[in-house]
Amino acid sequence: MLDVLIIGSGPAGLSAAIYAKRAELSVTVLEKLYLGLGQITESGKVDNYLGMPGMSGYDMGEAFRNHAVSFGVDFKEGEAAAVEKTEDGFAVTLADGEILTAKSVIYAAGAAHRHLGIPGEEEFSGRGVSYCAVCDGAFYRGKDVAVAGGGNTALDDALYLSELCGKVYLIHRREEFRGAAATLAKLKGKENVEILAPAVIKAVTGEKKVSGIVLLDGRELSVSGLFVAVGMMPQAALLSGLVELDASGYVVADETGKTSLPGFFVAGDVRTKKLRQVVTAAADGANAAVAAAEYLREG
Repeated sequence: MLDVLIIGSGPAGLSAAIYAKRAELSVTVLEKLYLGLGQITESGKVDNYLGMPGMSGYDMGEAFRNHAVSFGVDFKEGEAAAVEKTEDGFAVTLADGEILTAKSVIYAAGAAHRHLGIPGEEEFSGRGVSYCAVCDGAFYRGKDVAVAGGGNTALDDALYLSELCGKVYLIHRREEFRGAAATLAKLKGKENVEILAPAVIKAVTGEKKVSGIVLLDGRELSVSGLFVAVGMMPQAALLSGLVELDASGYVVADETGKTSLPGFFVAGDVRTKKLRQVVTAAADGANAAVAAAEYLREG
């Protein structure tokens, strides 16, 4: 039986693994994708992680994994299908039927960005299509961009980008916005922000990188970037009934990673928090591993 089973090999999971090994715990990282590195690989360039400016998301994720490998962290490829609390710990059943047992679990499966599902979106991901304005906005300084969405994230992204970009198109499929009225009012007062609602993006165009978008009504907008902010999907469905989830499906936990179930910890984008960035994921992993080590010592 392992001391700690970590589910997910993004920055949160790998950070947790390093801290767990430093605490001399037996640890395995379970990842459903072959050499998976997490959501970080969607970023063409990461410019806000301390000490690693301008590194591609893939290279950064690979550096994190190599760091964990250098500590002797064990990796296993497989998808968690069920998690059960047992008398002496946890049993995690994989999709192929194999069962892994551990005294504690750190769940770091992350959250996935909802996509628009339009032509060009996947093709230009990391080359003009972004899902994080805070991560990538600085690369579009002085350029024209579009933001897709109508919630708080989309409004906040548009406001943030309005301070950096030449022009910002805020595009929402409905006339009414779900985001804060105060933020919407600020956007309406910005000379370089144009709100298009209702409007639907039909396709992303370009050659090697984004050069424009096409709306359903036939209009074409010349932009260098499209920021998609239509929501996140926490990867926590299999935890329903095991630990407390909030109304949006995120695992309820503070910065220690402690959940409503003793011995079960959470780290990274899948937990309840405001800022979901590489740096906060890494911090979450460290906190969760320290909390797990304390739990094991006390148990």
